[in-house]
Amino acid sequence: MKAIFIAGTDTGVGKTLASAWIAHHWPAAYWKPAQTGTATDDGDDSGGVARLAGVRVFPEACRFAAPESPARAAELEGRVIDPAGFVLPTGAERLVVEGAGGLLVPVAPDFLMIDLARQLALPVLLVARSGLGTINHTLLSVEALRARGLPLLGVVMSGAPNAANRAAIERHGRLPVLAELPRLDPAADLAAQLHALALPPALRAALDA
Repeated sequence: MKAIFIAGTDTGVGKTLASAWIAHHWPAAYWKPAQTGTATDDGDDSGGVARLAGVRVFPEACRFAAPESPARAAELEGRVIDPAGFVLPTGAERLVVEGAGGLLVPVAPDFLMIDLARQLALPVLLVARSGLGTINHTLLSVEALRARGLPLLGVVMSGAPNAANRAAIERHGRLPVLAELPRLDPAADLAAQLHALALPPALRAALDA
């Protein structure tokens, strides 16, 4: 099975949209190990990917109501997440795994999201905002991944294209921006927009490799 881990530089940077985009076009099944915020309107990433990508979606290993880090959301429900419970699902030739929040978000005591990526032994695709602040957040995330020896495919920038920020990330991060996922029209059919937007050759080549 070919699989990748979709990480983000922060919360709300576009990981789920990028995951749906890639899962539809690669194509691949989808799995989000830990989902929080299920009590809110935007707390069902698995359902969102199923609607947008039309792919097989595996159930989460754990779900929590509060829109907090997995560790905090579990604590609020009197639970503790056991990292050993995160095991890659089987039965798909390709799999997109989406993290929660940024790389240093706590998942369990002494266990961060970046530790989950390492435990699953998957190459990482980093999703970053395209606008102000992205250079710092992206480069810090790249340093964290490299410090732990995790394989990093490259970056997907989400939002209105910004050539200067893209060039800075590629130069100072010494890695490619494999795709720019533009801002979609929320008033139009999001699934149709994603389906019409082909994966750039550089991103597809990185995924296939």
